[in-house]
Amino acid sequence: MNLANKISILRILLIPFFIACILYYGEGREYLRFAALGIFLLATLSDAVDGGIARLKNQVTELGMVLDPIADKLLIISAFIALSMIKVVPESLRIPAWAVLIVISRDMMIVLGSVVIYFIKGSLKIKPSWMGKATTLFQMLTILVFLAAFKYHRFFLYPAILFTVLSAIDYIWRGSKQLNETHKI
Repeated sequence: MNLANKISILRILLIPFFIACILYYGEGREYLRFAALGIFLLATLSDAVDGGIARLKNQVTELGMVLDPIADKLLIISAFIALSMIKVVPESLRIPAWAVLIVISRDMMIVLGSVVIYFIKGSLKIKPSWMGKATTLFQMLTILVFLAAFKYHRFFLYPAILFTVLSAIDYIWRGSKQLNETHKI
């Protein structure tokens, strides 16, 4: 197992600690929000590092191509869910349930669509789009600014949700193209 894959696994292992910090955060335990912010920042930076290492050292593996997006989705979905359940004042630090529903729905559509394409076609051409990467970036930024209690954090949420919806449409369109490809006999 190469270094990039180990970093992806580390990112997955950080998730329970991140969630615990959010769920136990409350009055008198402000340090847990900062711990969650640090853990999430480390996980976000490790996302960039593992991909860079894999490409730089020419160590892109099939495991890494599956592990990296799984780590991203688990981290982002966990963060959105945990931040929607936060029980602190001000409640404005809580991510609204409708935003969580949109994020989870998009990722479920991508996963289920991929499974359907794989079973129908026997293979799956996975190529991340720039819109998918922008969605991940905006979602991660949103989580970071909520954790940092940035006064205007809602202004980060709306672009993240917009890109989430647009990238869902893009993935549906691209998946449909794969399903409609014809083979010459």
